Amino acid sequence: MILPLGSFFNVACIIVGGVCGLALGGRLPERVRHIVFSGLGLCVLIIGIQMGMQSKNLLVLVFSVLLGSITGELLNLEKRLTKAADKLKTLIKSSNSKFTEGFVSTSVLFCIGSMAILGSFEEGLRGEHTILFTKSILDGFAAMAFAATYGAGVLFSALPVFLYQGTLTELATYLQPIMTEGMMTELTATGGALIIGIGISLLELRTISLTNMLPALFFAPILTYFLG
Repeated sequence: MILPLGSFFNVACIIVGGVCGLALGGRLPERVRHIVFSGLGLCVLIIGIQMGMQSKNLLVLVFSVLLGSITGELLNLEKRLTKAADKLKTLIKSSNSKFTEGFVSTSVLFCIGSMAILGSFEEGLRGEHTILFTKSILDGFAAMAFAATYGAGVLFSALPVFLYQGTLTELATYLQPIMTEGMMTELTATGGALIIGIGISLLELRTISLTNMLPALFFAPILTYFLG
């Protein structure tokens, strides 16, 4: 069994960043928190666009998002994750009205993206932690910004991040030979499309059921194999 040091560090950064955000959030006027969140939304949009533009086959991107969205909707993933977050909120006796929203939004944001997958593969196969350490620092600053607005729910997003990345680290030996460079490219582009959705939600332009779109990440490598 491989010790997922990168994922442990990622958890630590999210918690430390979240705690700093909680301490800072109470001292910031509402208008300052609003403009900071708008700025964060714009940055997330840019990151998503950069990732999405990496696609070499738009058919893969389009069908991955469509099939993933339909699958997630039929499975009702967002409702399931929201129920789990609500139970967690009740368990810790939180009175924060934004707890569930913060937990769901940051869990999706921190788990989507090539750094989580590539970093886990590198750690599992070579014992190399650089990618996950870099991601962890980025996640820490993001957690600080999110926690200032959404509260303690952001800290608990560290749990799904650890489970997701830790599992990939353990399965790296089996998954890495299957994942070609083309598959990783389209996976990154599809993740970018979902991250754009996060940016749109942060800017309050429209509410998007991003959790229900997560199966798109499963379809991307499969469609690349057949269409790439």
